[in-house]
Amino acid sequence: MLSERRLEVLRAIVQDYVGTEEPVGSKALTERHQLGVSPATVRNDMAALEDEGFIAQPHTSAGRIPTDKGYRLFVDRLAGVKPLSTPERRAIQNFLDASVDLDDVVARTVRLLAQLTRQVAVVQYPSLTRSTVRHVELLSLAPARLMLVLITDTGRVEQRMIDCPAPFGEMSLADLRARLNSRIVGRRFADVPQLVQELPESFEPEDRGTVSTVLATLLETLVEETEERLMIGGTANLTRVGHDFPLTIRPVLEALEEQVVLLKLLGEATESGMTVRIGHENAHEGLSSTSVVAVGYGSGDEAVAKLGVVGPTRMDYPGTMGAVRAVARYVGQILAES
Repeated sequence: MLSERRLEVLRAIVQDYVGTEEPVGSKALTERHQLGVSPATVRNDMAALEDEGFIAQPHTSAGRIPTDKGYRLFVDRLAGVKPLSTPERRAIQNFLDASVDLDDVVARTVRLLAQLTRQVAVVQYPSLTRSTVRHVELLSLAPARLMLVLITDTGRVEQRMIDCPAPFGEMSLADLRARLNSRIVGRRFADVPQLVQELPESFEPEDRGTVSTVLATLLETLVEETEERLMIGGTANLTRVGHDFPLTIRPVLEALEEQVVLLKLLGEATESGMTVRIGHENAHEGLSSTSVVAVGYGSGDEAVAKLGVVGPTRMDYPGTMGAVRAVARYVGQILAES
């Protein structure tokens, strides 16, 4: 374990390097920070930090920069994330409150995260596998043609056209709509197949074919929509910090185009806590010079999806973590109220 003083020196190096983009020397540290010790002591502490792999010397006669290990310790020992100002919080709320539907919520969230953090923002759509049914609507379009509308607790809306094997009357349609909603509203999608499997038998023989067709369409919708969807924005922000990537920015951009890679980066949506992966902690080789800050969001205690940002390891971790957490909280509130 590092002594508290050496931790303070490391913290000061990280802050200065993030702020100035220049390797940090002992003289600059003692001038900028109230470390309470002599420059000679700071030099000794820096030598010890370098020996233990927390900082490195990029080239001869230069100052020091944090390593992945140094950033990791800095993040793990953060006193707290940087809170957003009242105007910033109000701006977030006003911007997200203007959303008209789930797609708009996700699009606005991506734009907001990219602007607040000046990094690449990634937002995962709420997964239907972790959603519950809010309402099922059945509309008659013709004697043997229906529309099924499925609404989830996260505001997601799915529509399907159904061609029935025989004409289906309004009374039967109202009956099916009522019975469906009484059985599955508020229930998890995973529970729906078992809850409706005996439903056709409770209808008149001439209606059972149509009821079975409606249920088959409903269950197919659940299967189709379990695939994960993402929205990404702010990729141009990487060009602003192109010098932070040792060789070229290309591997990072290529990795960001792969949805599977991004989903792995964000992690399992059921994990509602914040995760920070730094440099080589990211399994994908193209992202070894980046850091990922991600957190779960949802309408309640359980996360239904993740959102986060990808940027260079030289990022403002307290500020980024504060922004990501605040945006996730507001998105969760919108889903709960929608």
